[in-house]
Amino acid sequence: MTKEVISTVDAPKAIGTYSQAIRTNDTVYLSGQIGLDPLTMQLEEGIDAQIHRVFRNLSAVASASGGSLKNLVKLNVYLTDLSNFARLNEIMGEYFSEPYPARAAVGVASLPRGALVEMDGVLVLGLGDTDKD
Repeated sequence: MTKEVISTVDAPKAIGTYSQAIRTNDTVYLSGQIGLDPLTMQLEEGIDAQIHRVFRNLSAVASASGGSLKNLVKLNVYLTDLSNFARLNEIMGEYFSEPYPARAAVGVASLPRGALVEMDGVLVLGLGDTDKD
């Protein structure tokens, strides 16, 4: 099994000792993304903007791996305020259609840089489903 580091300037650079993603064969493990703009490395303001930015960041890393959000099979979501759960679902519907990826949503006390949301996931390349990017 090979281990390939995935990196793109279209998503925020790693702010710690991790890679944006690791690919092993047809599986890509996406590291957590928060709502940082990759150009300014500043956090977007508000939950809606952060959720959209996280999906765009995940999409950029997926693309760098040779895939897209269509290949996402597992998504983990961390929210500092679970009252934003309904908003997460609404916005997620703009990026995915059925069959949706498996997902966990967890309330946490805090996230890096004061982010309101963080997401990570797993892609399987070569899937031919019909999700939106």
